[in-house]
Amino acid sequence: MKKIWFASFAAVLFACNNDKKETPATGAASSTSSYSVNGKTVTVYTTADSSDLRLSRTDSSLQFTDFGQPKETQVCVFVDPTKTFQTMLGIGGAITDASAETLAKLPKDKQEEIMKAYYDPVNGIGYTLARTNIHSCDFSSGSYTYIKEGDKELASFSVDHDKQYRIPMIKQAIALAGGKLTTYASPWSPPGFMKDSTHMLQGGKLKPEYYQAWGNYFAKFIKAYEKEGIPIWGVSVQNEPMAKQTWESCIYTAEEEGEFLKTSLGPILEKEGLKDKKVIIWDHNRDLIYQRVSTTLSDPEVAKYVWGIGYHWYETWTGSDMMFENLKRVAETFPDKHLLFTEGCAESFNPTRLSAWALGERYGMSMINDFNAGTVGWTDWNVLLDEIGGPNHVGNFCFAPVHGDTKTGKVHYTNSYYYIGHFSKFIKPGARRIIASSNRTDLLTTGFVNEDGKVAVVVMNKGSKSLPYNLWIGGKAVEIISKPHSIATLVF
Repeated sequence: MKKIWFASFAAVLFACNNDKKETPATGAASSTSSYSVNGKTVTVYTTADSSDLRLSRTDSSLQFTDFGQPKETQVCVFVDPTKTFQTMLGIGGAITDASAETLAKLPKDKQEEIMKAYYDPVNGIGYTLARTNIHSCDFSSGSYTYIKEGDKELASFSVDHDKQYRIPMIKQAIALAGGKLTTYASPWSPPGFMKDSTHMLQGGKLKPEYYQAWGNYFAKFIKAYEKEGIPIWGVSVQNEPMAKQTWESCIYTAEEEGEFLKTSLGPILEKEGLKDKKVIIWDHNRDLIYQRVSTTLSDPEVAKYVWGIGYHWYETWTGSDMMFENLKRVAETFPDKHLLFTEGCAESFNPTRLSAWALGERYGMSMINDFNAGTVGWTDWNVLLDEIGGPNHVGNFCFAPVHGDTKTGKVHYTNSYYYIGHFSKFIKPGARRIIASSNRTDLLTTGFVNEDGKVAVVVMNKGSKSLPYNLWIGGKAVEIISKPHSIATLVF
């Protein structure tokens, strides 16, 4: 395996030239009458193990030729752009306290390099979606809130803490993304005095007598960030509401989450002129998602405030089965709601694994299956962490797609960065998912048609052998070779 240790990203940025409403919920496909590949050529971008290929253009101007009915012995990826599904909201990652603090500790030229690598739509991978935390989370240097202890009236509310690192980073990301970055926020815990445990860490529950105060806290956060020039698109009710963590956490049953939303958060957002803000429930793993959502949405007075369902990938990873079928059940049952991947990362940071190819393959497998299940947006966890997978005030160190060594100033792009880039660079907000299907288990695929008419098909080879295959559309095909343990985006 070839190791690329803290290499400059400039060469990759320029090698990968980009071919230049309201999101409908998941549901049945819509159709157009026909699609022709006549006159279209295919450009292929590839990232592959045991090679120097990183979002590299490996083929261009490939021509479709007549093919007809494939034989069972012929490997194919079948694409049908006439069948369209959900509309893409965006792809991106979380700008946490840890990400922003790490960025600030790196040399200025590396700061600029990283931000362009993520948010520049031409010379980077064009992130369009961001998540951030409402006061502290585990990926903060310490626990904090925006008010003084015991201030249930919120008279002392201030986001001054975030002005040192996080707010400047988000504003820079917005500027690099072209002035718009769909940003949503999640709380890890209410202030300790609002909980029955009296502490932000180790779970506990929000006391009913503080429902209104906590709902007002959301509104104040949104208004404070927007005053700083950061539009907040939406909020989730609670990060991981069924996990008692050593870090900031708070437990809600499905009924309690619904009660807080319908009696406090939903009405308060309306009252404060924030009715347009999207509300996301669950924000936890795929394993319990159907039970949780079906319970919460059974109350129409709750459901009316819910835009969609957030989910993570923890506790569901077994190598091949990440419970994607659970997402499909939710999409089938609640076609008027939206699925949004809100967090995922490789846990248990180990610097010797920074070049492990499995890091990126987990992202590729998840993103392809999530989109095919109806997901409208995908948000990685921390966009940047330091040389030990932090900072983190409880030792919960993890991997990020990019790590910056705050001691040496060097930057390392893991292959996760490139795997995500195969989606975020070529599939833009407003794109519609189309049919993309493979006849070999080692080839995973999904496809989208962008608003400008360009189609992007992602093909991931999770096997250890090279696989020549035919990209087949309407009786015509292009032959492409998929390298072992690779991911490619085909653009036409």
